[in-house]
Amino acid sequence: VQLVESGGGLVQPGSSLTLSCVASGLIFDLYAIGWFRQAPGKEREGVSCISSSSTGNTYYPDSVKGRFTISRDNAKNTVYLQMNSLKPEDTAVYYCATPNHGTCGAVNEYRYWGQGTQVTVSS
Repeated sequence: VQLVESGGGLVQPGSSLTLSCVASGLIFDLYAIGWFRQAPGKEREGVSCISSSSTGNTYYPDSVKGRFTISRDNAKNTVYLQMNSLKPEDTAVYYCATPNHGTCGAVNEYRYWGQGTQVTVSS
C-alpha cells in the first residue's frame, strides 16, 4: 500500500488550499482514508476522515469543522482535503493514512501513511 500526498504550500491567512492523497496497492473504495497533521513540538492531530464508499461518512474535529471538507474520487483512487479560511495555526505537515479497513477510528488504527506535505499559513 502506498499513499502519496500533494498540494501543500505557503499561503496567506484566509486563503484556500486543496490537498490530494493518491492511494495504490489496495481496493480503494473499501477503505477509510484519514488526514492528520503535525506541527513542530505538537502531537499528531486528526483533521478529517472519510469512511469507505459504502457509507461515505465524514468526520471533522471542531478545530476545522466548517472550514475543511474531505471528499473521495474512487475512479482516481484519490482523497481530497479542501481547506478554506486557513489560519496560521493550521501550519503543519499534513499526512493521509488508511486503517486498512472501511471505518474511521483512532490514530493508532491507521496502518499505512504517506510521507506528508507541508502547509504553511503566514503573512
